[in-house]
Amino acid sequence: MLANYLAVKNEGQHEIVIEKSRFIAHIARAITEEEAQAFIQKIKKEHNSATHNCSAYLIGETDNIQKANDDGEPSGTAGVPMLEVLKKRKLKDTVAVVTRYFGGIKLGAGGLIRAYGKSVSEGLNHIGVVERELQQIVHITVDYTLLGKMENELRNSVYPIKEMNYMEKVEIQMYVPIKEKETFKDWIIDLSNAQSEIVFGEEEYLEKDVKS
Repeated sequence: MLANYLAVKNEGQHEIVIEKSRFIAHIARAITEEEAQAFIQKIKKEHNSATHNCSAYLIGETDNIQKANDDGEPSGTAGVPMLEVLKKRKLKDTVAVVTRYFGGIKLGAGGLIRAYGKSVSEGLNHIGVVERELQQIVHITVDYTLLGKMENELRNSVYPIKEMNYMEKVEIQMYVPIKEKETFKDWIIDLSNAQSEIVFGEEEYLEKDVKS
C-alpha cells in the first residue's frame, strides 16, 4: 500500500461550453479496471444521445493500467489529452469520461485536444482533489477518571480522533502516521501515567483536501 497518494475527492461532474459544444466531465475513483469500465458504461447509458463519450483512466500503485478512448473523435484528440491531465495532476485510481454534445462548430485537432484537456482539468478543480495518507489506527482504552485530561490533550494534538466509544471504559480510536506510532504510544503512556491500554489496530487512509 502506498504511504500517500492523490485522488479525486468524490464522484462528480462539471460542464463547460466551448464554441457551442457542451463538454461534461464525469470523474470518479476506480480501484480496478472493471470499476472503471462500469463507470464508463454507466455514463454512456445516461448520455446515449451524446455525440461522443470519450474516456481515460489510470489504475494501480504504479499506474500500470492506463487506457484512453476517443469514442469517434479524431485519433489522439480526446482520450489521450484527458489521460495526460490525470497524470499531470498525479492522481491514482481515477477514471474520467467527457461527454460532448456537438454544437455545430468544428474545433480542429488542436481545439479538441485543448477542449478535452480543459474539461477534465476544470472538472477536477470543481470536484476537488484529496491526499490519502496511510495511517495507523491506535485504540486507547482508559477509565472514566482519566477521560477529561486525555480527551482535552488528544483534541489539542495534531492527531485526529476517529471515534470514541463509551462502554465500561472509554475506547478512543486515533489516526496516527505509521512512522510516528511508537512515539505516539510513548506519549500516551506518559500522559496516562501508564494507566491506559494501547493496541495498534488496522491501517487506514485518512483524507485531506488539496488546493488546486
